[in-house]
Amino acid sequence: MAEDRRKSDSIQMSMKGCRTNNGFVQNEDIPELDPDPGSAVSIPGPQESELQVIRPYAGMPKEVLFQFSSQARYRVPREVLFWLTVATVLLLIGATIAIIAISPKCLDWWQVGPMYQIYPRSFKDSDKDGNGDLKGIQNKLDYITSLNIKTVWLTSFYKSSLKDFRYAVEDFQEIDPLFGTMTDFENLVAAIHDKGLKLIIDFIPNHTSDKHAWFQLSRTQTGKYTDYYIWRDCTHENDITIPPNNWLSVYGNTSWHFDEVRKQCYFHQFMKEQPDLNFRNPAVQEEIKEIIQFWLAKGVDGFSFDAVKFLLEAKHLRDEIQVNKSQSPDTVTHYSELYHDFTTTQVGMHDLVRSFRQTMDQYSREPGRYRFMGAEAQAESIDRTMMYYGLPFTQEADFPFNYYLTTLDNLSGNIVHDVITSWMENMPEGRWPNWMIGGPDSSRLTSRLGNQYVNIMNMLLFTLPGTPITYYGEEIGMGNILATDLNENYDANTLLSKSPMQWDNSSNAGFSEGNHTWLPTNSDYHVVNVEVQKTQPSSALKLYQELSLLHSNELLFSRGWFCLLRNDSHSVVYTRELDGIDKVFIVVLNFGESTQLNLQEMISGLPTRLRIKLSTNSTSKGSEVETHGIFLEKGDGVILEHNTKNLLHHQTAFRDKCFVSNRACYSSALNILYSLC
Repeated sequence: MAEDRRKSDSIQMSMKGCRTNNGFVQNEDIPELDPDPGSAVSIPGPQESELQVIRPYAGMPKEVLFQFSSQARYRVPREVLFWLTVATVLLLIGATIAIIAISPKCLDWWQVGPMYQIYPRSFKDSDKDGNGDLKGIQNKLDYITSLNIKTVWLTSFYKSSLKDFRYAVEDFQEIDPLFGTMTDFENLVAAIHDKGLKLIIDFIPNHTSDKHAWFQLSRTQTGKYTDYYIWRDCTHENDITIPPNNWLSVYGNTSWHFDEVRKQCYFHQFMKEQPDLNFRNPAVQEEIKEIIQFWLAKGVDGFSFDAVKFLLEAKHLRDEIQVNKSQSPDTVTHYSELYHDFTTTQVGMHDLVRSFRQTMDQYSREPGRYRFMGAEAQAESIDRTMMYYGLPFTQEADFPFNYYLTTLDNLSGNIVHDVITSWMENMPEGRWPNWMIGGPDSSRLTSRLGNQYVNIMNMLLFTLPGTPITYYGEEIGMGNILATDLNENYDANTLLSKSPMQWDNSSNAGFSEGNHTWLPTNSDYHVVNVEVQKTQPSSALKLYQELSLLHSNELLFSRGWFCLLRNDSHSVVYTRELDGIDKVFIVVLNFGESTQLNLQEMISGLPTRLRIKLSTNSTSKGSEVETHGIFLEKGDGVILEHNTKNLLHHQTAFRDKCFVSNRACYSSALNILYSLC
């Protein structure tokens, strides 16, 4: 009874005369309010007759709160809000799962933009010694970003004994002093990443220099290094060597060389200063794995693996078959005179490539740090090239580099069409293509084909599906240098496309402030250079920048279908289109003599006039052309913009002529891509 009385007194103290106490202000008179019968409750107690009905008030005790919370007018809204919240959360989770389920795989960094291949010795000299270096590359990163490049690709910079600094590597974990120090490399990696770019580097696992520590230990048969290379007994008398078989070097003559220290012959697919590693030795495989891990730990984003088809040779050492069987075996000295069935693409070679991929995958687990892997498959058939993509459930390279356009010595619509369809028709489903028009081992575009093809080939490069790859200087139309005295003990033909980058019309083309350069600059550098072309609206550089920007901004080029409309001896015509976007880009490229094309005969319902999005002729940009008779000079190309919902890849007539790597559709309402088209 005493406890009930205390509770009743407490309520009376708090609610005397139905006045609320806000719990914070004392002795404050609050006007009396008429009780609302619908929102008030009676507090039971022994002195109930003395109490009046009360309403909710701040600081009410839990006994009063429980009385109100059980009323329907408070309970029902509360339950409705609770279940609405639950339903909303479930809806958002379901929508998120659905979007993830139907969304196509996002393009990775090596797919979204062009790669820029640099030959370090020829890009920019920072220390006035006439040789390009790593600091020079770092100093020119702003220029690279101005091209909308996404990935920088450096060719070999390892410590090397050959002046050409490509394949005869003395130490895979050292920077050649000519290019700088390891600190310079680390600074370059950091600067590249600060610019939002990625870095891939060349790696040549097939062989080393004969000055490499492994080879020196192998020739003395020291420990595990004894079988790091391919050694065989051979006859050597009076400075004449009789090799174990008829295998030839890529550069001609026998691929076996007698070593005076070990008194055996070692095998070399390339120069005698480049002995082949023995990849059938697990210890060699482990060494290569550690080298890959070393550079990945340095922050490298990927590798281009060179000469991988040479990794293994047949163990039986049988003679390879002559191309011309009637030719005397003693006169067979050129590499092309044998079928190389026992020295290239041997069983197990792709297992080695997959092991490289597995090592790189260990460093790809961090979000946003996928490590790219490319494979050099130059001079391979298209079928063998496609094998570097791997099997449906076993990946090898992200793509083998596509060198087919770099080997063309003449152009026509039919030739370009054949190169494109050969790759797209043979590429495994879901894989990603790539295209390049130049490289360090091929003649430059202007020297192979002529100046008139610079713009049209860059337009081709950026409008095809896949990743465009540019060799330094191709954006301004650099050409080969003349074969003069190059002061190099290497095949001069491989150096003609490696001349110094032409930055301006100052001494040495702005490449070096030194008194000499390791190779001469091209004589046309006064007019073909970056600074001059920056100021010219019609320059190759300006068009390159516009094409690169268009490629990055338009989903049709990065994700869209590619449909071939027509090709002949002069021209090739194709479209880029994407489901959900009511727009088509029509690309018309003329590689032959002057021609006139009727686009209305190719595409039904085409308007009589279309706007030019981009043209190799800068004065035509933004203007309109008559679609029934578009006239193009030799080397001319245009990108036309056509607004339509009638996409060609849905039409039966074009179904076999349309290709797509990763199918996707665009929803303009949700501004998302989805894969259930």
